Amino acid sequence: MKDILEEIVAHKRKELEMQKSMVPYNMLLGQVSKVMDFSVRRSMSESLSQSATGIIAEFKRRSPSKGWIKEEAQPELIIPSYEKNGASALSILTDRQYFGGNSDDVVKARPLVNIPILRKDFIVDEYQLLQAKIIGADAVLLIAADLTKEECKTLAQTAHNLKLETLLEVHSERELEYVGDNIDMVGVNNRNLGTFHTDVENSFRLAEQLPNDYVLVSESGISNPDTIRQLREAGYRGFLIGETFMKTDNPGSTLNLFVNALK
Repeated sequence: MKDILEEIVAHKRKELEMQKSMVPYNMLLGQVSKVMDFSVRRSMSESLSQSATGIIAEFKRRSPSKGWIKEEAQPELIIPSYEKNGASALSILTDRQYFGGNSDDVVKARPLVNIPILRKDFIVDEYQLLQAKIIGADAVLLIAADLTKEECKTLAQTAHNLKLETLLEVHSERELEYVGDNIDMVGVNNRNLGTFHTDVENSFRLAEQLPNDYVLVSESGISNPDTIRQLREAGYRGFLIGETFMKTDNPGSTLNLFVNALK
C-alpha cells in the first residue's frame, strides 16, 4: 500500500518553498517579534491536566482516507461552540491539500475562544513554527514519523523559544526515543499515517511504555465515552477527537452530549 505520509510530507516541502519565495524568512521573523510582545500564554498541557474530560475538539473539513467530512465548515461557528460545550483545547488542521484547512482558520478562531489552540499540520521546518506563532496558535504538533530525532529536537527547542508548547506524536515503541527536552505532551496516534488504518488499541498497547512525567494524549478513532474512561485509567489526560464531532450536523452539540455522558 502506498505510504500516504511520505506523499504528504513531500508535498508539504514543495508548498513551503513557494511560501518562502512569497514571504521570506526574515520578513516572517519580523512579524513574530511584534507578536511576541503581546501574546497571551495559554498552556494546553495545563488545560488537559486540570480538565475532568481532557477533550481536544478538532476542526477539520476532510481527510485523505475519508474525503470531505464537512466541506463548508466555518470556524467562526464551530470553534466557539466547541469551547461553549466543554472542550479543554482545540485542534485546527491547517493543511490545505489533504485536509481542506488553512492558517486563516486559526486566525478567525483565535479571538473567539480562550482555550488553547493546537496548530495541527505536518511540521518539518522552523518556518512553520513562526507561522504558528503569528496566527495565534498556542501549541504545535511534531510527528516523529516526519522527522529525524535531531530535527525533532531542534524544532522543539525553537517552539519553546517562541513560547509554543509541543505535542510529540508517536505511533510505535521505536518512536518513543524522540521523547526528550522541550516536549510538553506525548500523543499516541491510533491512526497509522502510512495506511490510515485506525485502532484505539494502539494507545492501550503503548500506555505502560510511555513516560509518566508528560501529559499523555490519545489521538484519533475515539467515538465512545467509555473509551475515554478506560484511557484515563491507563494514564491518558488528553483525547483528540475530530471526525466523531465533525461528521454530525452540529459538532458542538455532539460534543455536549459526549461530555455529559462522561459525567
